[in-house]
Amino acid sequence: MNSDEVLMLEFQGGSRTAFEELYARYSGPLYGFFHRRLESPQRAEGLAQETFLIVIRGAERYEPRALVKTYFYAIALKLLASERRKQKREHARDDPEAEPAIAGTQESALWVQEALARLDAAEREVLMLREYEQLSYAEIAELLRLPLNTVRSRLFRARMALKNHLEPPRSRPTESPGAPAGTDTSSRSAASEA
Repeated sequence: MNSDEVLMLEFQGGSRTAFEELYARYSGPLYGFFHRRLESPQRAEGLAQETFLIVIRGAERYEPRALVKTYFYAIALKLLASERRKQKREHARDDPEAEPAIAGTQESALWVQEALARLDAAEREVLMLREYEQLSYAEIAELLRLPLNTVRSRLFRARMALKNHLEPPRSRPTESPGAPAGTDTSSRSAASEA
C-alpha cells in the first residue's frame, strides 16, 4: 500500500487512480470533520467535496513538505473558517432571536456538543483535531502553526474544561446551623446499641 505522500505525488503526475485512493481514504474523515463542527450534514458533504476540488486545482503547486493528511486538514480548516464567517453574516441578517432547530439529535450527543461549544475556540479546535480527527500532537502543531508544548497545554486545558462541563453538578451536603447539638451523639448511641 502506497503512502499518502506517494499517492499525492503520483496524482500530481496525472494518476487518476492515485487520486481515487486518496479520495477513498479521506472523504469520510473530512466529512466527519465538517459534520462535527456544522449543523447541516448537506453543508458538511459540500465542504468535504470542496476540499477535494481545491486539492485538484492546486495539485501542481503541492510540495511534499508536510504530510498529506495535514495538507488536507489545513484546507478544511480554511474552508471551515470561511463557512463560519458566512454563517455569522447570514445570521446577522436573519432574526437574531431565532434559535437553530436541532432535529433527531440524541440527548447525550447534544450534551457533548453543548459542552464542546462552551470551550474556548482555540482549545475546542485542538481537542477536536486530536480526538475526532486523530491527528498527532506534531500534526496539530504543524497544522495550526503552534509550538508543540502549546498544543499539549491547550489539549490538557480543553480536556479538563470539557470534563468540568460534562460532570453533573455536585450536591453538597448542607449543615443546618440551628440543629440541636445532641443530634449526632444520639444517632451514634442508637447505632452502637443496635
